Amino acid sequence: MKISDHATKFLEYLEITKNKSEKTLENYHHYLTRFSVFVGREISPEDITLDHVNNYRLHLNRITDEHGKTLSMKTQNYHLIALRTFLKYLVKHDVKTLAPEKVELSKIPARTVEALSRDEIDRIFKAVDLSKESGYRDIAILETLYSTGLRVSELKNLNRDQVDLERREFMVRGKGKKPRIIFLSERASERIKNYIKTREDNMNPLFINMSKSRKKENILEEENRRLTTVSIEKLVRKCSLKAGIIKKVTPHTLRHSYATELLVNGADIRSVQEMLGHSSITTTQIYTHLTNRKLKETYDKYHR
Repeated sequence: MKISDHATKFLEYLEITKNKSEKTLENYHHYLTRFSVFVGREISPEDITLDHVNNYRLHLNRITDEHGKTLSMKTQNYHLIALRTFLKYLVKHDVKTLAPEKVELSKIPARTVEALSRDEIDRIFKAVDLSKESGYRDIAILETLYSTGLRVSELKNLNRDQVDLERREFMVRGKGKKPRIIFLSERASERIKNYIKTREDNMNPLFINMSKSRKKENILEEENRRLTTVSIEKLVRKCSLKAGIIKKVTPHTLRHSYATELLVNGADIRSVQEMLGHSSITTTQIYTHLTNRKLKETYDKYHR
């Protein structure tokens, strides 16, 4: 069998057995197609060599788009991770091929994050125009992002019947479809209640596009009216610029700010890991350089 045939079966395996998300399947298909085109679609798994992989890495490093921009080292590693996972699948299914451990990832600088101060957060909230029809929805979105640390995709998919505003908690399924409990602040809960009061429809999506035509409500129309991730990202960017914040602010920046606020105020890192839905504590540790009180105490004690 050709490598492309095995790749098709591998993607089916990820979908059915591993229950991977549609986005993950889309990305793996893209990465493996790029590899199979590079080495030749007619090649069989047993013909893949380390030279193929090394030449492919060089190829990835030299790819440029129409603006002359190259792939980031992180994106290049995503390609290699997909290839390595594919090779592991082949070995597991007794298909002779290159040993997966021979595919090494490139070293990249330790990841850092930028969080907003409480003053900057408040300025963004105040930038919302509550005199507009969408104002109550917009402030509810911003407060919810900061109160919960939700990913933008998780926020977009929220439904009315999913969120318990009295208990101020609800469950979401994040990356890998892992369930986790989300807690709302009192302020965020009140913002959502006020926003819902302005709604005259019975549609289930919590955050909807208010500019689209009001057609007869049905399941298809409900999904059509659900606010998109792009719209949420535009809202965050618009309000941050209006608030006079020059640095790039995204929904994920609010997620970073949420985690930083928890850690600065004494939350233990394992609890924050759970609340963020990180599968590995290593991912959560990117925040510790912003919140290490002990280092500051050591500095204050010994530096005169």
